[in-house]
Amino acid sequence: MVITLTNSALTQLKAMNLKEEQFPRIDADLAGGCGLSVKFSLVFTEARRGDTIIEHEGIQIRIDRFTKRYLTEETNIDYTSELGFLVGESYESSDCAIEII
Repeated sequence: MVITLTNSALTQLKAMNLKEEQFPRIDADLAGGCGLSVKFSLVFTEARRGDTIIEHEGIQIRIDRFTKRYLTEETNIDYTSELGFLVGESYESSDCAIEII
């Protein structure tokens, strides 16, 4: 798994004054019943046991096992002042399993 940060995202993360116990973590927000919608975000929380840690130029990005299942092999993190951190590509699936008898 590869996490890349744009210069803008890297600059913003280095400029942030996080508390000692706070780390950037990629989080997956899932919604849906029949279909599935996945949206990724960057949150700042405490370390969790079992996290995957990927370091990029001194910045540690954490990913829990649940979120890791939904990320692609390469995930990009960008930052804009208008939208904040943009993580990977969110996606939706409208496929439903229908059993015909």
